[in-house]
Amino acid sequence: MLVSVLRMCDFKKQDFFVYFRYILQKMERLAGAKVMLASGASSQCQQKSSLNGVALDRVRCRLSSFSLSPRPVSCRHFQQNSFRLQVTCEAVKKAAVLTPPLKQLTLSEPKLAHQFVKAFAPATVANLGPGFDFLGCAVDGLGDYVTAEVSNAVPAGQIQISTITGDNGRLSLVAGNNCAGIAGKATLELLGVQSVGIMLNLHKGLPLGSGLGSSAASAAAAAAAVNGLFGSPLSKAQLVQAGLESEATVSGYHADNVAPSLMGGFVLVRSYDPLHLIPLSFPGGKDLYFVLVIPDFEAPTKEMRAVLPTEISMKKHIANCSQASALVTAILQGDASLLGAALSSDTIVEPQRAPLIPGMNAVIAASKQAGAYGCTISGAGPTAVAITDTEEKGKAVAAAMVNAFNVHGNLKAEAHVNRLDREGARLIESH
Repeated sequence: MLVSVLRMCDFKKQDFFVYFRYILQKMERLAGAKVMLASGASSQCQQKSSLNGVALDRVRCRLSSFSLSPRPVSCRHFQQNSFRLQVTCEAVKKAAVLTPPLKQLTLSEPKLAHQFVKAFAPATVANLGPGFDFLGCAVDGLGDYVTAEVSNAVPAGQIQISTITGDNGRLSLVAGNNCAGIAGKATLELLGVQSVGIMLNLHKGLPLGSGLGSSAASAAAAAAAVNGLFGSPLSKAQLVQAGLESEATVSGYHADNVAPSLMGGFVLVRSYDPLHLIPLSFPGGKDLYFVLVIPDFEAPTKEMRAVLPTEISMKKHIANCSQASALVTAILQGDASLLGAALSSDTIVEPQRAPLIPGMNAVIAASKQAGAYGCTISGAGPTAVAITDTEEKGKAVAAAMVNAFNVHGNLKAEAHVNRLDREGARLIESH
């Protein structure tokens, strides 16, 4: 579908994703399904309820025909009656996500230490340029909150979600369909808890699909809260297993968001089988500021992963390995300048994703002109993250980036200048 639409419509690269998402919205209405971007000639659709009265796990939608009359010159001119399209759908089996089985990590079921706990987990910046899927860090000041409370209304050994706020009604209250619920249940399994049921409440402090580890923050906060009810017998590193259980369902089996959200600081994922996490300590005597600029544009992780290449050249492989090594060196030495340079050097992922976020390339250029050491896409985007070593520099860089999103991407954007979060998920209230 991607190739066909581009050929027929000849869109500019920076406009294509905006147009395509608008087309998908129309497909949703015709198919009765939630359409998500995928590579190839078809789009994978997460079923809402049923198609022609038949419940489905998922449907595959194919764009059969597409025409524009007249062809718009910008997304603002894309009116409801300016095109026609036809969609055909067929039922397909739901794809299974293979994750290692959870095993109890405690010798026996721990005793309750509290009846109520409230936890916070910070936002994260994953990938950091060449560190795709194996390196991330936590950012102070932004994040999600989860309360966990022992409840007789919840079956023993189970998790339920009472309320969710801050999501504009978009997230499911069904624990098995919610990242906080999945992580909470996985934590109970790791603890071996079968005697009590737990009720969760989730407050989203992070926007969905922002590239700031929104799902990971919910999972990390839930895992920390449930663990906290029992006196926190599991380490933060052990809780990453619970977070991965959630991430595998929501956005893929990768720990570069949930590990730093739980553990704080920079975390390198050396391997998944077995899971081996390496905390990287940025020197305490040196400052590091992240300029986070969040445009009014959503880029779901699964959609943004679909555009990535399945094969790369040896030249690009060597270049990214070299820059990833420099990135780790910069972290350990506390060298913000080198960190920024390495962060800006990705030759594999960023070149594929940046054109899908309106104005992103101009934003990256504007950040450097304003004095940033480097800039890249945070996670899957659309947030842009730049590196500085003072808050004053960060504010100047933020203003330039917001302006670039507005001028070159026609997008409103909000900016935050925050330090590295060195603590990770933590309990902020208990009784």
